[in-house]
Amino acid sequence: MKSLTLRGWVTLIGLVVLALLPVFINRQLPLTILQQWPWLGGHFDFVTFLTGQEFYLVLATRLVILAIAAVSLNLILGYGRMISFGHAAYLGIGAYAVGIPAYYEIYNGFIHIGIAVVVSAAFAFLTGLVCLRTRGVNFIMITMAFSMMVFFAFVSIEEYGGDDGLVIEVRSEFGQWVNLENDTVLYYVCFVSLLGILYLIRRIVHSRFGMVIQGARGNEGRMQSLGFDTFRYRLVCYVIAGALCGYAGALLGNFTSFISPEMMDWTRSGELIFMVVLGGTSSLFGPVLGASLFILLEEILSGFWLYWQLIFGIFLILVVLFAKGGIDSWLGRRPER
Repeated sequence: MKSLTLRGWVTLIGLVVLALLPVFINRQLPLTILQQWPWLGGHFDFVTFLTGQEFYLVLATRLVILAIAAVSLNLILGYGRMISFGHAAYLGIGAYAVGIPAYYEIYNGFIHIGIAVVVSAAFAFLTGLVCLRTRGVNFIMITMAFSMMVFFAFVSIEEYGGDDGLVIEVRSEFGQWVNLENDTVLYYVCFVSLLGILYLIRRIVHSRFGMVIQGARGNEGRMQSLGFDTFRYRLVCYVIAGALCGYAGALLGNFTSFISPEMMDWTRSGELIFMVVLGGTSSLFGPVLGASLFILLEEILSGFWLYWQLIFGIFLILVVLFAKGGIDSWLGRRPER
């Protein structure tokens, strides 16, 4: 068996921790058995600390959902160099795809997910037709403009709460198979979704389609001279990223049980970019690491200082200056030039 690299070990340990976290929190694994395992030794206090702490399950669920959104953004930002400042719009669209049907007492989860993915993909397609004809700062500003259009559209709809938001009284229903009212079940749905999307992104990136996207990132003119319609490739990539983020938004709506236009504010898009850059662009697991560190630091620092964002900003500057490949570059990957 080929030995794992440092990056491989960090990825494996991170996924194992996320997979077993609810087990420790819900006391489903007898502590007496843990005590009999010598290799757990010094980690027993940590396991005891987690046991019964429901708050950490809530924190982990939010982390996993935002990691899905960050992974979807990395598909266009990291692999396609399309810096979107409006990606949070898809989170909001996905969340409202759950909230609006629930408002009319339609609780079918398959309908919710279908609406979230289809509407997000359609919005990405229509806006992508315009956005992808621009580059650089123009692309950033247009994506943010479209996001703010959606933001103010939902603010103006008083039927669904306007700026005050909308409460989701019943989570999406999937028959007898999945009960999202159970927080542990919801967490594992989100976790399995993250694994599935990571696998999907890996297949896309290593496919012919993904190679064209990465080639266009480096030299679009050369790819066009080889006969590739880079605009169409980039548009499809943009639509896929939007659809995946819309799915994350549907999960977020079920998780918070409350939705508001604030979910799609441009500052939320900035946070997603922060996660991707912090973890490492053009890295499969980097956005997950970035989202994890972002959520953990946010939770820790906000408890000590009201202006914790200032520390975050300084930290991001240091990462950009001294670790251009993000956390992933510290784990062995050469930083992207």
